[in-house]
Amino acid sequence: MRSRFQGDGTFSSVTVLNSPAQAVSVGTTGKSTIQQVTIDNSAGNAKGHNTDGFDISASDVTITNSKVMNQDDCVAVNSGDSVTIESTTCTGGHGISIGSIASGKSVTNFRATGNTVSNSKYGLRIKVDANASGAKVSVNTLSGISDYGILISQSYPTEDGTTVGTGGPISNVAFNGAKTLSP
Repeated sequence: MRSRFQGDGTFSSVTVLNSPAQAVSVGTTGKSTIQQVTIDNSAGNAKGHNTDGFDISASDVTITNSKVMNQDDCVAVNSGDSVTIESTTCTGGHGISIGSIASGKSVTNFRATGNTVSNSKYGLRIKVDANASGAKVSVNTLSGISDYGILISQSYPTEDGTTVGTGGPISNVAFNGAKTLSP
């Protein structure tokens, strides 16, 4: 499903069930609010692959009071300015991701607050191919994370920094009140 507003808009009270790939792609030209959206891909990989909940390549986007159950990124912010993810629950995937950031793209003024990520591989991940800056993350609850609460990689898609990345700048990142709880 692709969301493209020509101006300000609200997308609310929608359920997406077993999407074959990314559930909601956001590429808007105005201020966008996405609220009370449920994405349920809990049937597993047999039904679809690359099942990101929300893929965002836009500015002035707020996702609030939503739920994502999947096997990939709950939210992936690939480019944009002033993106806020708040009071959203992510279960069973790769958590909240900034990126992957491609060459010449940036994510600035990103904010994630009051979210719950559980039974996921990561809580929060910053994936950089080349160039990203200005991320802020505060007050996230992360539980049942299988590998890493927070991962910053400048060598995506080779995770964990096993290959030398391009050295794209990552700056102004703050983790305030992030909690990783035991499973």
